Amino acid sequence: MKSLRLIIVLVTAFFCFSGNAQAGQNLKKETVKVWGNCDMCKGRIEKAARAAGTMSASWDVDSKILSVSYPSTGSSIAKIEESVAAAGYDTGNDSASEKAYKALPECCQYERKTPVQSNKN
Repeated sequence: MKSLRLIIVLVTAFFCFSGNAQAGQNLKKETVKVWGNCDMCKGRIEKAARAAGTMSASWDVDSKILSVSYPSTGSSIAKIEESVAAAGYDTGNDSASEKAYKALPECCQYERKTPVQSNKN
């Protein structure tokens, strides 16, 4: 009886681990430039990226690079950039609306590189 339980546990563990390995193969990893200034920006940027469906999000204050991993069927880099822009931060491919940018704390209002090209309010 103990042998049967051991076999069941081993078979169950095998299927759980092989399922997780397959799920990991469907993760996309990408990076994108996001303008910001400080650790408060870091928290907001990462939170916005997670809200767009990322499994992980890490923004580097010095390089201004957001590294994300997300399920290929659950999100996209465009969706992530849109969410970050909605939080007030310009990205490499999307601009925050003037309203979202102005809502940032003063210390988080970075120098914008280009005029806002978006029609978002």
